[in-house]
Amino acid sequence: MIDFRPTRGPVMLHCCIFLCGAALMVIELTGSRILAPFLGTSLVVWTSLIGIILASLSLGAWWGGSLADRFPHPRRLGRIVLLSAWATAAIGLSKTWVLEFLQGAGSLHTVAIIATVALFAPAAILLGMVPPFAVRLCLEDREHGGRTAGSLYAISTVGSIVGTFLAGFVLIAWVGSTAILFITAASLALASWLADPATKALKGASILLFGLALFFCCQQDQWQEQYGFLDRDTPYNRVLVYTGKEAGSDRLTREMVTGPQGRQSAMYLDDPIALALPYTRFYRLVEHYRPDARRMLVLGGGGYSFPKYALAHYPEMHVDVVELDPGITQLARSHFGLTDHPRLAIFEEDARTFLKKVATRYDIILCDVFNSHYSIPFHLVTVEAVQLMCAALNPDGVILVNLLASPEGTASRFYQALHATFQTRFASVEAYAVADPVDRHLWQNIMLAAGSKPPTGLPEDPDLQHMLAHALPVPGGTIAPFTDEYAPVDRYIGELSLRPALH
Repeated sequence: MIDFRPTRGPVMLHCCIFLCGAALMVIELTGSRILAPFLGTSLVVWTSLIGIILASLSLGAWWGGSLADRFPHPRRLGRIVLLSAWATAAIGLSKTWVLEFLQGAGSLHTVAIIATVALFAPAAILLGMVPPFAVRLCLEDREHGGRTAGSLYAISTVGSIVGTFLAGFVLIAWVGSTAILFITAASLALASWLADPATKALKGASILLFGLALFFCCQQDQWQEQYGFLDRDTPYNRVLVYTGKEAGSDRLTREMVTGPQGRQSAMYLDDPIALALPYTRFYRLVEHYRPDARRMLVLGGGGYSFPKYALAHYPEMHVDVVELDPGITQLARSHFGLTDHPRLAIFEEDARTFLKKVATRYDIILCDVFNSHYSIPFHLVTVEAVQLMCAALNPDGVILVNLLASPEGTASRFYQALHATFQTRFASVEAYAVADPVDRHLWQNIMLAAGSKPPTGLPEDPDLQHMLAHALPVPGGTIAPFTDEYAPVDRYIGELSLRPALH
């Protein structure tokens, strides 16, 4: 049986080690939510976050070990832990202006690394100093040195495990990111007192200040909500909801943001059913491709803009919506006019998991699962995923896919690969530029339409005629389709600088 009890050292110090280990993982997981609205949640962002924190821990371990040999005193360890508490609180105080300043300063790789260093490296370095320092304080003889070090590192690791599950299963789902940071800072201030109980005043004052910061953070959220601005952490996203104005008409809109610099959903306050974003209007192409459609599957609910429109304008249409995040659906109900409807069914699960087991066959599938150009779930853009969509489609059905890219040039690589992917399963794949079909290097929304064959003739509706006039030629590149084995989505999108979305 493994004995996790240290052979030397006070119990309070062991509790300090446990809390520091837990705090580290809470900070790392919360960091992904902090970065998401500005940088997305791509592999590039996660790699930067994990890599920089590991590098910081390595630097902290080396520094902490050196410092412990020179000044092996609990007071010094207490100061290190207290500094980590203030470094954690500093993330909550500075994250918005740091990320706004860095956004657009370069490629995603560069910005993600710089942002992670600026925000998370100080706290991670300080927390990395704690385990070797604690080992030095507990080490009394070489005979038990290995056991002492192993036990303390085991306690730190167990703390990290607890912090991981606490953050992933509880805190992020129920508490805002900024509030989590202040709670973590207060916990680290408590850990500082556990490491050195002799000095209480500064640590007690720090806990009080972090508690006040938490209180004012919650009050600010309530105040902002009264004025129409929400900042919510859902089980899968950090979501911003606010009131804006439509460019050109100044019509008031309510907008939802889950990714960098774009709007994932919008609704006119004076007409909740109307389609406020240009790309959502292109979903009306279903009237051209399948005017007799009766069943529609929507992958990705967001603000439920087109499902609401379809239920209001297509009396015979039954709509199934697959939305992974129940928090998004809840916000759609409370702020975007979504109500229960006898022809609407909502499934809260991953889109690909749903496609694997669905028995229903649909006339139309709308794919709107890309939170932004930096938040693309690769498992939904591969040949295997397209095959599942094809299997869920009636023989004469059509799939409409919204994406962000340029029709030509460097920024077109994701579009070309996705076009090639759909061509592996569908005889007809057409594309439409939402903003401007003439400027082939303009980064914009593109609507793919995949089916067995395109309809003949033009519709009578002038709006549909205008959309069809935005047709793009078949891409001339030779980029290979995405597969489950190889889908370099992050490489294609990582070649772009951060830029505003043209929803």
